[in-house]
Amino acid sequence: MNCKSCGAEINQNYCPNCGHPKKLNRINGKYVLSEIGSVLNFDKGILFTIRELLLRPGQSIKKFILDDRNRLVKPIAFIIISSLIYTLFQQLLHFEDGYINYSIGDEKSAMLSIFDWISNNYGYTNILMAFFIAFWIKIFFRKYNYNFFEILILLFFLMGIGMLAFAFFGILSSIADIDFLDSGGAMIVIIYISWGIGQFFDKKKIINYLKGFLSYLFGMISFTFIALAIGFLIDFLIKN
Repeated sequence: MNCKSCGAEINQNYCPNCGHPKKLNRINGKYVLSEIGSVLNFDKGILFTIRELLLRPGQSIKKFILDDRNRLVKPIAFIIISSLIYTLFQQLLHFEDGYINYSIGDEKSAMLSIFDWISNNYGYTNILMAFFIAFWIKIFFRKYNYNFFEILILLFFLMGIGMLAFAFFGILSSIADIDFLDSGGAMIVIIYISWGIGQFFDKKKIINYLKGFLSYLFGMISFTFIALAIGFLIDFLIKN
């Protein structure tokens, strides 16, 4: 028979030209579980990725960027899955992240709406904030030969672990009725990300860990400032 994809003659189970299977298996429960595992990247070792990022984040990410991109889960998929897990548990358990707090007087203001969305969807806005942090990392570590996108990969891995940590602390808070996030959990995540950034560039230089912390801090401030500016501009245009 001929391949339904490219028309080449097939003598075995797969097309020798394009690799298309001779016959597709029927969709059943096994197929669905396989697809779910593929989406969640279990076949690429998500547990191995988490372990490596917890023990040696900077070194593991540097190896991913420069040497081997098959050992770890793909970074974009990792941060999306991590943010989804955080958002799922946050919506189910209704714990406060203790991370972004705001107080705006006018309940009808655009600024309030923006920050309300940020507070309720931190798992998603965390991805946006990575771009601001990457900008400051590029400034603080400009002597190192890494481009903006490689720095984003670094942050996607680190902030993905941060999201899983937030979910973990949130679950503990719901079980023990103690606000672990407000009692130091958020600071632990910030320290972890700063440690990962410093280790990535040069773990022997103490100043790099401080630069990592400042990059994260300035990135958060920049993100908040832009959100405020957008809200202020919308309010100004509506009132005028």
